[in-house]
Order: sequence, then C-alpha cells, then structure tokens
Amino acid sequence: MKKINDDLAIISKDDDVAIALKNLKKGYRIQYNNMNIELLDDIPFGHKVALKNIQKNKNITKYDYEIGKAVEDIKAGSHVHTHNVDTNLDDLLEYSYQENHYLLTEDHDLEKTTFKGYLREDGKAGTRNDIWIVPTVGCVNSTAKRLEKMAKKEWGDKFDDILAITHNAGCSQLGYDHKTTQKILKGIINHPNAGGVLVISLGCENNNLEEFKPVLGDINENRIKFLTTQNTEDEYKEGLKLIEELVEYAERFKREDISTSKLVIGFKCGGSDAFSGITANPLCGKINDKLVLNGGSTLLTEVPEMFGAETILMKRAKNKETFNKIVKLINDYKLYFKKYNQVIYENPAPGNKKGGITTLEEKSLGCIQKGGTAPVMGVLGYGDQISNSGLNLLTGSGNDPVSCTNLLASGAAVILFTTGRGNPFGAPVPTIKISSNSELYNKKPHWIDYNAGEILEKNNIDNVVDELWGLLLDVISGKKKTNNEIHGYKDISIFRDGVIL
Repeated sequence: MKKINDDLAIISKDDDVAIALKNLKKGYRIQYNNMNIELLDDIPFGHKVALKNIQKNKNITKYDYEIGKAVEDIKAGSHVHTHNVDTNLDDLLEYSYQENHYLLTEDHDLEKTTFKGYLREDGKAGTRNDIWIVPTVGCVNSTAKRLEKMAKKEWGDKFDDILAITHNAGCSQLGYDHKTTQKILKGIINHPNAGGVLVISLGCENNNLEEFKPVLGDINENRIKFLTTQNTEDEYKEGLKLIEELVEYAERFKREDISTSKLVIGFKCGGSDAFSGITANPLCGKINDKLVLNGGSTLLTEVPEMFGAETILMKRAKNKETFNKIVKLINDYKLYFKKYNQVIYENPAPGNKKGGITTLEEKSLGCIQKGGTAPVMGVLGYGDQISNSGLNLLTGSGNDPVSCTNLLASGAAVILFTTGRGNPFGAPVPTIKISSNSELYNKKPHWIDYNAGEILEKNNIDNVVDELWGLLLDVISGKKKTNNEIHGYKDISIFRDGVIL
C-alpha cells in the first residue's frame, strides 16, 4: 500500500482505483500522476475512486489484478462500486500447471522460537490444557452443559477451561453428511488443547458409540472417556466420576518450552471490509510466512473466497500433485453450489459491500493475503489432520462458525481472525481478533485483541509484524487470554450437506 495523501491510498502502482482512508465529499481534489482529479461523487470510508477514465466493458485493476469489469463508462473521480462494476467470474474453469517458482524471500528473523505449551503423548502441541465434554448428538447438549457447570465448580481452578462443546448434529444424518460430522467430531476429540475428553452419547442416535468408536480408532483410554446416558441411572453422578478420572490424567501436563515448529495456526476472516485485504490480512500473511520459516504449520480455508484468486494459490503448489488437489478443491466447491442451483459468485455479503468490497474477485484477492507468500504444501478435507508442515489449504465455506470449526477439527491450536465490520464469535481455541481499521478497534475493545488499523497510520506493515508475533506468543504461552476466552465465546457449527430424516 502507498498513500497518495493522508486521505487516499493505492495498493499497486498500476491499479485503476484508490481507497478512501476517510469519508470524502464530492468536489475533493486529488493530485496523482501529474493529474488533477476532482471527485464526482461522495466516497465512503474504504470505498474506491477511479484514478482514470475507464471505458464500459474494460477490466478494473486493484491489487495489480482484475477485480471485475465496468458496466458503464466510469470517469476519473467517480465512485467505483456495485452500481458500475460486475464480476468476470463464471462457472467451472480449466487450469494449467506451472512449476512452482514461488519461494519465501521476505527478510524474517530465522532464529527458531519457542512457546510455553503442552506437549501431548502423540507429539502434538496444545496452547491450552482443557477438559472438553463433547456430545455425539445434539440431544445431550444440555446434559453436557450441566456437567460443565458442575465440573467447573469442582475442578475449574486446575485447568485453562472445562468446556462443553455443543452442536446440533449427530443424528438423522445419512451417507456423506453423517461421515463428515463423525470426522469433524473425531478431529475435535483428538485436539491437543484438550488434556482430557468426556464423550457423551444418548444411545439411540446415528452417531451412537458403537458406530462412532471405530471412527476414532486407537485412543488413549486415560485421555478419553465415554458415557451413554440411556444406559445409566444417574448420568450426572457417572459423568462427574469419569471427569474426575480425566482430571487426574490431564493435570499431569505442565507448560514447557516447545518449538513453534509444532504449532498449527488457523487463519480466518469474517465481516471483512475493504481494509481487510490491505491491513489485517497481509499482516496475517507475514505471520503465516514467519511461522512457516520456523517449521510450523498453517491452515487457510474459506474456499468460496478463493474464487477469482485461486490461480495465485495454484502457482504456489509445491508440485503437480498438490496443484491437482487445489483444482479439485475449487471445482468441488463450485459443484456444491451448482448441485443446489445456486449462483457460484453470489458473494460478497451485504456487510462486505457496505465496507467497500464490490466483487468476489476483490474479496478473494484480499482474503488469500492471509496465506502470505508460502508455497502450498497440502490440501485437506473435513477433519483431515496436517501431515505437511507449511501452508495447507482446507476445504470449507466462508461462514464464520463453520470455517472456525473446520480449522479446529484439523488441529489449529490458535486462530487468527481478521474483521473489518466486527464479529464477537470465537472457537474453543484462543481466537485472536484483529481489526482492519482503528474505528472498529476503538468501538469494540471487548471483541478485538489487536488493531491492524495502525498500518494505515504508520504506513508500514513491517512495523507491526513483531508486535502481533509477540502477542501471539503471549497468548499461546498462556500469558494472555483472548477476548473470546474472557467473555466465553467458544462455539462450533458443524457443516451439514444432506437429508435430515
């Protein structure tokens, strides 16, 4: 990003549009490239203004990439938005493989870093030592919540949290939908932030323990306990007895120095605005690259918000096999839209548009900034666990609760969640909320943990990378709690795609 003046900025030197850094009134004058441009419209904060005349049907460039085409002649100084721009995207595409020449070249501090975490018996690293109560079915959600309350009263001071992770799935599901729920629950139950897990079943659901235990495979019986409420006279007495056994096991774990090479970070953006792709998301990209250079693993999801920018990620595939997996990731999600006769590019959301994002290309080009410049090392399905260090792409929607749940199930021990419009949602793991602008940070200090809007004031993203990295290390080492932890925003939402009986 480069400022034209204190009120306007441009991302790439050949872009056709500038971004308003404050509300600008019609008649405001811009000096740019030896031109004197007068605003022909009011330009809201975060919205785009044309820096030159753009003919009808000509492509419009931002981020040095096309973000759509003009649906009418647009004069220099005009507001560029949904009324005069349309997407170029349409249906399934053909892609060709190009050998990856993308390497991490940023000048990061390559000194290997550590954090104070919990090293589990399977070698995974947790950032919290929790006791989790996980229902196999939504019918026992209230049972789980009551047990949470009872257990916190008895043992709450021994752990970072004792948490019932409730959901509305686990029964009346068939085929692929049922198996997806099982895989996601398996990923959550095996998560390293849980020192012990009580799995609660009703007993008659599709996902009953007789069906679900084989999905879990080999387990540590000291770490995972099971309760079927229909089979016991007093499920609360029996549940507390099992939790006490988990407590005895889980309290043995203490924080110790662990290499960040064992850390898994999930990246998410929600309630984005035009500054998300300029401040918060590129800042996350720097953190992504820094962790990858330290041997760690990262997860980038929200597949519909890769549409229009997917070729950038494909060019970074480590090999042709990974490229083919990215192509399948993109096309499978487009086919999911088509299966339900929905428009593939029915995006951005109303809040995105109000924040200045016009087309899906523009939203996607901002969204993938969270992936930094790292090569793509792997592609994961629902509940799949990372086997490759480095950047991995994860299937899933852009819906905030659903995508955070997917990140959780695939092993993210902390989530960096950027937002321009604001969202209090948090996952069962620490969820660091990063605002793209200072106005949101000042308005919602109980939602936001870090203000990337400082980048606009300082005009230098590198000045704040170390600051956010330091906050990240403090959070994962237990020195600092995130707002989602402080205020109890720890929810999940399992992706559903099928018949409900």
